[in-house]
Amino acid sequence: MNKRNIVVLIGGILFGFGLSYSGMTKQEIVLSFLQLKDLGLIFVLGGAALVGALAINILSKYLKKPMLNGQFKPRSRILSWKTIIGAIIFGVGWGLSGQCPGSAVASLGTGNLPVLLGIFAMFVGAYIKGLLDS
Repeated sequence: MNKRNIVVLIGGILFGFGLSYSGMTKQEIVLSFLQLKDLGLIFVLGGAALVGALAINILSKYLKKPMLNGQFKPRSRILSWKTIIGAIIFGVGWGLSGQCPGSAVASLGTGNLPVLLGIFAMFVGAYIKGLLDS
C-alpha cells in the first residue's frame, strides 16, 4: 500500500467516525435538523466548513507543495445552470431522504441497512447524469 492510499484510508476513517459520532448518520437527526427542530448539526457543518476554508485558503499558502506530491492549482469559480440544477436535486434528495452521500456511506458502518436504498438511488442518479452528458 503506498503513502497516498494510507493517507486516504486514514482520512476516510476519520471522516466516517466524525459523521457517526455527530449523529449525521442517523436519518431522523438529519431530518430533524432540516425541519429546524434540532440545530445541533449546524456546529458539525460549520466546523467542517471552517476546517475546509482554513485548509484551502491558509494552509496551502504555507506549504510549498501538497503533502502527497502534485501541485496546487488555482481554483476556478464557475457557476453554471448545471451546478444550480445539481444543487437543487442534491438538496431535494437530502431533504426527502435525510442522507447525503458521505453520511449514507458512513451509515453502512453503523448497521443502518435501510440506507442501501438511498445509496442505490444515488448510483442510479449518477448513472443517468453520465448518460445525459455523453
